[in-house]
Amino acid sequence: MKSTVKPWVIHISLAIILAFFLFPVFWVITTSLKTRIQAIAMPPVWLFKPMFRNYFKVLFQSPFPRYFANSLIISLSAVFISIACGTPAAYALSRYEFRHKQDLLFWILSTRMAPPIAVIIPFFMMFRAVHMLDSHSALIIVYITFNLSLVIWLMRGFFSELPEELEEAALVDGASELGVFFRIALPLVSPGIVATMILGFLFSWNEFFFALILTRKVAQTVPVAIAGYIGFMGIRWEEMTAAAVISSLPTLVLAIVIHKYLLRGLTLGAIK
Repeated sequence: MKSTVKPWVIHISLAIILAFFLFPVFWVITTSLKTRIQAIAMPPVWLFKPMFRNYFKVLFQSPFPRYFANSLIISLSAVFISIACGTPAAYALSRYEFRHKQDLLFWILSTRMAPPIAVIIPFFMMFRAVHMLDSHSALIIVYITFNLSLVIWLMRGFFSELPEELEEAALVDGASELGVFFRIALPLVSPGIVATMILGFLFSWNEFFFALILTRKVAQTVPVAIAGYIGFMGIRWEEMTAAAVISSLPTLVLAIVIHKYLLRGLTLGAIK
């Protein structure tokens, strides 16, 4: 049936929806360019001279760059280790049958379903006993624990979409099972690996609760540092928003650089 809706109506509707969802981003960016008085002014100041002093304060007059480096080290380490350990496990759970396989899958999923408040005390006591509080290693271990279930379940779905005939043909040609995994299956699901890496990175980069409880100053991450702009004398909105804009850059750059692989990974289906 031919649509009776005018094109301009669709365009205006899409513009309104887009403006609604992008307004918080616009508000954060503009607030980061205001002075303190302009940032807390009521009614809001819409016309002003942009100033980058807040970014200078965050980058050169505070320990925020160190916290930014902590987040990069912890997030990248957790993601790469999770991918390295979870991808072979996902392939095995996709291709091999064994007793209690479904029970194992549910147990892996349950580690992701567990509420953080229920496990933070055991984690805290364990890391305190081994003198690992406020360390990069502690957060990496925690993030690996929760990222592994995400990696295994997502990658298992990607491997399940691959025709087993491709691997059987490789076995007939003399390839070993490891050769089939590394030379056949792994390259075919590379877009899925990229998509899973981005999702795991976003979880590790934005995680706040575990970083707040398990760190102090040495291994403090960006989300905790941003929350630190809330003080007894008020909220430094202009510096907080500047730090928030800076903290969003890694995920934005990562998504732009590998957006093709991300789209392919999220839409990966059966191979024709």
